Amino acid sequence: MERESMEFDVVIVGAGPAGLSAACKIRQLSEDISVCVVEKGSEVGAHTLSGAVFEPRALNELFPDWKEKGAPLNTEVTGDDFLFFTSNEKSIKLPNFLIPKPTHNHGNYIVSMGNVCRWLAEQAENLGVEIYPCFAASEILYNDDGSVKGIATGDMGVAADGSHKDSYMPGMELHAKYTLFAEGCRGHLGKQLIEKFNLDEGKDPQHYAIGIKEIWDVPAEQHQEGLVMHGLGWPLSETNSSGGAFLYHAENNQVFVGLITDLSYNNPHLSPFEEFQRFKLHPEAKKVLKGGKRVAYGARALTKGGLNALPKMHFPGGLIIGCDAGTLNGVKIKGNHTAMKSGMIAAETVVDALKKQQDNQDLVQYADNFNNSWVYDELYKSRNFTGIMHKFGTLIGSGLIWIEQNIFGGKMPFNFRDTSKDHETLKPASACEKINYPKPDNEITFDRLSSVFLSNTNHEEDQPCHLTLKDPDVPIKYNLPTFDEPAQRYCPAGVYEVVESEAGEKKFQINAQNCVHCKTCDIKDPTQNIVWVTPEGAGGPNYPNM
Repeated sequence: MERESMEFDVVIVGAGPAGLSAACKIRQLSEDISVCVVEKGSEVGAHTLSGAVFEPRALNELFPDWKEKGAPLNTEVTGDDFLFFTSNEKSIKLPNFLIPKPTHNHGNYIVSMGNVCRWLAEQAENLGVEIYPCFAASEILYNDDGSVKGIATGDMGVAADGSHKDSYMPGMELHAKYTLFAEGCRGHLGKQLIEKFNLDEGKDPQHYAIGIKEIWDVPAEQHQEGLVMHGLGWPLSETNSSGGAFLYHAENNQVFVGLITDLSYNNPHLSPFEEFQRFKLHPEAKKVLKGGKRVAYGARALTKGGLNALPKMHFPGGLIIGCDAGTLNGVKIKGNHTAMKSGMIAAETVVDALKKQQDNQDLVQYADNFNNSWVYDELYKSRNFTGIMHKFGTLIGSGLIWIEQNIFGGKMPFNFRDTSKDHETLKPASACEKINYPKPDNEITFDRLSSVFLSNTNHEEDQPCHLTLKDPDVPIKYNLPTFDEPAQRYCPAGVYEVVESEAGEKKFQINAQNCVHCKTCDIKDPTQNIVWVTPEGAGGPNYPNM
């Protein structure tokens, strides 16, 4: 059975902030350009996870009348606390003058980005964009001259052994004059494009973190709608790891609580999931959560290398935009507005090329358009964030960031780079102190499996495993003896286990059904042996309001 094909002017991979903003902007600029968006989630927003405190700058440009159109920005920030956690019991509230200026959140909103994306999808469809959820882009198609021709969606109804089930349907080829890749952090097609076209040549290695988030319903007397809290220090400071916590008071007596752990950590015994559970037991978090009910859980990697690690974003036949490239502003701890703006710039560049009847070209003009925009200015001013924090640690690093941002306005005449790769930072397990994490109390802290249940994660069981191994012997023969197999700890969903038979043989087990598509394994595996590829469309988490 051959694959059918469809022709569009522009195909966009991913219905996140970048992809949907690009789609909307294209149709605003020209109603003659056909636009198709494919989304691997069961619906728009199903795989969208972000903190999120949202800066509306890009949205103001894209839809100046967003309030009248009913955009779900309902909770304006009313308070902005920054805490330094000195231990599991104590913290210091930092005065405003000690906070880097870009980190302040006046005029921003606490939102569910999943719901913002659902609203953006409605606007896109009203503008004539075709959006296809449940279709995972699994393959890049190329023209004879090497330019990108479009994408193919994955086959449906393939059994785990590769045979075709009765429900088999071949994927669809979507051909385009230009293809925009907006898959989010560590997109598996974006990763291929960066390698094929050497887009990261001359750049620092990309750096990542894993963000783990829960939504809680809390008692009204413990809720302060509009309050934003960010924290540094404990618990990650105990292992000299970096990252930070957040707790946002959203509408309807809900709070968003989470921990971001930089994937540059070096102790293989560390578990970001367990570190997050520990954080919730700190008095500053527990006083908000106590007596409440956890209603949602999720995890997602984020791209945080900044401008020093930002690859070239154009190649023959397309662009890579948003977090697929790495446009997050590390100082602001925000990437949604920059992702949206990168998509809007992509739209303007593509529309200009199509009007000139330039198909499948290398859109070199995108670089100039991007570099002349406010998003480049933001990323330039925050370019040293990751390098400084990784090089000097949380305490000294935070001081240097304050000096750079508040004294030099982000234009200090130095570049602090981090040329190490996140997957190369682990030390041998024997050289690191083992971490004994407490058992969950099932009131504030929980285990992985009950957490994954709240993410509504599901995959068709009888399908090829989407967590592929280049060499199936590596986990047991190398990672286990050297690093005590860190996959069983860095995965926030219990996907990876080392199980022992009665005969004493150890086996690396992959529970792909649990995967929440966070991409941490693809990033942090020390041998780069795990390669994440897309499963059947509609598989993965189903986040209602992350």
